[in-house]
Amino acid sequence: MPESLREQQFRLARHLRDPQANPPPPGIEERRLAIYRDLFFNNIEGLLSGNFPVIRKTLGDTDWKRLVRTFYAQHRSRTPLFAEIAREFIRYLETRAENGAGDPPWLAELAHYEWVELALQISDEPVPAHDANGSLMDGVPVVSATAWALAYRWPVHRIGPDYRPELAPDAATLVLVRRDRDQQVRFAEISPLVYRLLELLGDGQSTGRQALAALAAEAGVDDLPPFLQQGAAMLERMREEGTLLGTQPGRPLA
Repeated sequence: MPESLREQQFRLARHLRDPQANPPPPGIEERRLAIYRDLFFNNIEGLLSGNFPVIRKTLGDTDWKRLVRTFYAQHRSRTPLFAEIAREFIRYLETRAENGAGDPPWLAELAHYEWVELALQISDEPVPAHDANGSLMDGVPVVSATAWALAYRWPVHRIGPDYRPELAPDAATLVLVRRDRDQQVRFAEISPLVYRLLELLGDGQSTGRQALAALAAEAGVDDLPPFLQQGAAMLERMREEGTLLGTQPGRPLA
C-alpha cells in the first residue's frame, strides 16, 4: 500500500532533522532535499547564534554546529514559537547535563544567562498596581517583574573564548538583570546581602523595614539602626533604577 501523505510528511521531517539516520521518502530529487536540509538547519542555527553569541564563540564553529545539529535532530520542542526556541535549547542542554553528555559543566548556566536578555526584552508581564512614591520602609515594596535576581554556580559573566573554567568557585555568582525605563536590559553583579534582600521582598508580604530587620538578623548584625539607615538608602536606589516600582497601595503602615 502506498504511503499516505501524512506518512510521507513525517518521513520527510525525520530526514530533514537527521538525514544520517533517516532516509528520505522516495521520488524526491536529491538536489531539492539538499536545499531543504540546508534551509531548515541554517534557520535554526542562525537563530540560536543570535541568541547565544558567547557560547558560539567559546565553543568554536565546529563544536557549536555539532551541538546545534544534535539539538535539531534529537530535541522535541514543547512549543512551535520562534521566540521560545532559545528556551528549548536551554532545556536540551540541561537534559544533556543530567545524562552526562560531556559538555563543559558551565554550558547550561551560560545559556540561561544569555537567554535572560531575550526573555526580559520580550516580557509582557503587566505592571502591578503600586504607589510610586510610597514609603519603602513602612510600606510593602513592589519588585518589578522585569528585575530578576539570579544565582549561578559558575561565573557566567566572565566565561568566554579566553576563560573556560574547569572548577566552579566556592562562592556563587549573583546577578541582577533588569529592563530599565528605556527598555534596555542591564546586568549587574550584586552582593549576597542584596540578593537575599530581593528574595525577602519578592514574597510581597514584608515592609522594607521588616525585610531589612530579617536580613540583619540572618547576617548577625548587632547595631541595627545604622544597618536600617543604609538599607533605606539602598531601597531608594533600587526605586530610582526601576528594580522597585514603589509600594503596594492601600497596605497599612508597619
